[in-house]
Amino acid sequence: MSSKKNMSKTKIASLVFSSLALILLILNYFLFVSNKNTISVAALTDRENAILSSITDRSFVYDFNTDKEYKEVTVWIERYESGNLAEDKIAELTTEVEGEGSIIFSTSKTNSGSKQMPFSITISNNEGVSSIYASDTNTKNLDNMSSVWGNFRGDNISIADEVVLGSICYSNDGRMNSLTAEFYQDVNGHINEIEKYEVVYLLKANFNK
Repeated sequence: MSSKKNMSKTKIASLVFSSLALILLILNYFLFVSNKNTISVAALTDRENAILSSITDRSFVYDFNTDKEYKEVTVWIERYESGNLAEDKIAELTTEVEGEGSIIFSTSKTNSGSKQMPFSITISNNEGVSSIYASDTNTKNLDNMSSVWGNFRGDNISIADEVVLGSICYSNDGRMNSLTAEFYQDVNGHINEIEKYEVVYLLKANFNK
């Protein structure tokens, strides 16, 4: 009798283990599928943050994951003054994409009184690394203004439409707030959020099939 009970327990344990394994496989599959064709703010280590802060003024890093439908990505910077678009393409970079990759946007450290705002955009993926460097020469004494910056909210954001990745806002008024999650989802519908700022830079991306 004891032997039969032990066999029964063994069969039950085996069945439970098999069921759990199957559930984990299904969850992993759906997690893998759900991460496809998305972009997220990269989770950097303290060391990576330290390295970036030593060579840049501000940096933004994003990880994307695409399937074979998407062929290329275009990343660019727009400049707004008091909520109005003043420059639609300060810097623009287009490159092929395949699978996983990263987008790095940064502003360089400048001397006080500099009349230029240097930018760099780097895109890395299985196809290699592409970079572009540019400067906004119409800075209006940005070094004398207060600034606030941030990224879109949430993880695994769909890349089906144009994505607003990040922002840098400058104002003579020291009282500033980060832009809301709704702004990143609908710039035109929440343009009032940046009307109080003298200058706003938006980093955008568009993945093309």
